[in-house]
Amino acid sequence: MADSNELAYLQGIDTLAFFRKLKDASLKEGELMPWQTSLSFDPQRDSDTNPTKDGMVTTSSAVETDFEVEFTNNTSAIADAMYDSLFDGEVLEGWIVYRKRQNAEGKYFAWYLRCTVSEDSNDNDPDDNSTRDVTFAVNGKPKRGWLDLPDSAQETIDYVFRGLGAVTDSDANGGGDAWTDSDAGTNVTPVDPNKQATLLKK
Repeated sequence: MADSNELAYLQGIDTLAFFRKLKDASLKEGELMPWQTSLSFDPQRDSDTNPTKDGMVTTSSAVETDFEVEFTNNTSAIADAMYDSLFDGEVLEGWIVYRKRQNAEGKYFAWYLRCTVSEDSNDNDPDDNSTRDVTFAVNGKPKRGWLDLPDSAQETIDYVFRGLGAVTDSDANGGGDAWTDSDAGTNVTPVDPNKQATLLKK
């Protein structure tokens, strides 16, 4: 892991939204929204100034958060849950996870919020994939923290290398071996089986 004091920039491709119905908190893990194309997170606080005899006095309102996720439309359960939230008022738990920012324990930096869908725009151009743009009404103030990614989520966003062989209980990677730094420059000439047999006889 990199030095915790090392400055690093964050990329949009590494910022991912996970969701779950609040009522399912004890039943299932938060799920990655498949095929996300954009995520907008915009906490803000309005302020106003009032003139007094001693000068201007500033007052601030409560924090309001704009939260929006765009994705290629799909048949996942979590995509369907967006409609349940919009039409039935289902409260969702949402996480914005930064998969390239970790603490010393290996946990990922994230925002946690509770929300309901306020708008779900669906575009269906004839020459393109169906897309959805979901806007959320966030309840209260989002919370910052660190979390572990469940194995299922880690596999979804960071799948391992697999070979061409069948994936079985005894060979989960289909005969493949993941690349390591020591593999740089590797190029071993394959041994001709006929020549190998001749050499063994000698």
